[in-house]
Amino acid sequence: MSAEGPTSSTELPPPRRPKVIKTNQQQVLLYVVLTLLLSLATVWAGRALVHNSETLTFAVGAPNSDEALFATKLATVLKNNASRFRIKVVNNPDNTKAIAQFDRKQADLAVLRTDAKVPPRARALAILEHDLVLLLGPGNKKIKSLAELKKKKVAVVAESESSLAFVRSILDIPDGPDAAKIQMAPQGATLDKLFAPSSGFGAVIAIVHTSKAVRDKAYEQVAKRGGFTLNAIDEAKALARKFPGISDETLTAGTLSASPEIPDDDLDTIGLEWLLVAQSKMSATTAGDLARTVYENKSALGLDSGFATHIEPASVEKDAFVMAHQGAADYINDDTKSFMDKYSDLMYLGAGALSVIGSIFAGIYAKITRIAPEKASELSTAILDIGERIEHAHSLDQIECLQDELEGILRGAVIGLRDGTISTDGLDTFKLGYEFVRDEIGMRRDYLKRHANEIEKAAREATPLPDDDTNVVVVKTAQSA
Repeated sequence: MSAEGPTSSTELPPPRRPKVIKTNQQQVLLYVVLTLLLSLATVWAGRALVHNSETLTFAVGAPNSDEALFATKLATVLKNNASRFRIKVVNNPDNTKAIAQFDRKQADLAVLRTDAKVPPRARALAILEHDLVLLLGPGNKKIKSLAELKKKKVAVVAESESSLAFVRSILDIPDGPDAAKIQMAPQGATLDKLFAPSSGFGAVIAIVHTSKAVRDKAYEQVAKRGGFTLNAIDEAKALARKFPGISDETLTAGTLSASPEIPDDDLDTIGLEWLLVAQSKMSATTAGDLARTVYENKSALGLDSGFATHIEPASVEKDAFVMAHQGAADYINDDTKSFMDKYSDLMYLGAGALSVIGSIFAGIYAKITRIAPEKASELSTAILDIGERIEHAHSLDQIECLQDELEGILRGAVIGLRDGTISTDGLDTFKLGYEFVRDEIGMRRDYLKRHANEIEKAAREATPLPDDDTNVVVVKTAQSA
């Protein structure tokens, strides 16, 4: 007689799927970071396409001229500031040739003095320097008016021949024998030599940069020897009205010399301006950015000679001799675009890129890489498996093992529903299966408790005899035979 012995249920619960909530969160974080990085890359690429590097041609005179040195400094400042602009400096024999190149549209930038022939397409970006016209007489001799100069031999002290034509124009001296009286001073000639009796000059007209005149100690040294007299130009306002490029200036006391004080009182004279000009076709954004760079880097752009050490905004008046470029005028008038206006295009591009790239990654996550939570109904299989093993449980210990296994499944389901690793899909089926198996375990436990003695007796009867008894029976059988 054989009976099925008790089987100990030491089986572990079916392996649970690993938690996916952490993995999914990592994926979401990764996709968010990738979305932001790709959006930023898209915006950067868009900005690079819109604001690519731009090379501007700057027409200047000789390499050692003030405008050429200024152009070189501007190119250096733009490079050091990582600007999108690059300056290509093109030298000419003189500044007149540079202005002609600018007039032929072969250059984007130039520096001109307001007595020059201004190209109709020139627009001012900034005032780099002022030139002063100093009317000097020998010794203590006063010059009461410009008309007196028509009878004198006049030396013009200036850096270029263009100043000679300017002096002849303000003196209203036409070409001819009288024009020969107005001569360029010899290169390097001092005031002492020009006012020497042997020179024959009755007056000197010096056209100098304001910054240089203030620094030049030569005037003070000559004045101490009584070598010259600085005269007012009483016709300054009339000349400013007659010649639009001329400005009436006031020299404050002590401008040229502090001791002796020259002038000894405020004095009227005339002046000219050096302008940084750009082509009118230049975009307002480019002109505004250039003007901003010039105004914000004044100290770095000034030359050792003093040129461009007092940069001023261009005149934005409608009747200005050279009209300000619209981009520079907008910056000067503080009419530049607001942050939203200036970067709205990039913001729209960024928002569009963010939306498209985010949608793509969301689709990839939802359809491909996302680890879907386990359905509650799928746990019903494990519960039913426990139910099938209940009838094979022949001891209370086995029943308790099945009970623990069932409770483990329930506990895992509750935790999974909380953290999202298990969905509510099929939750009713799970509940029904759990309650059914739980009741079955309860009934099996009650049955085992009621029939505990019978089960124990059946187990003993089913136990096989020892091997020694079996051998004895075999021996007796053999003897009797």
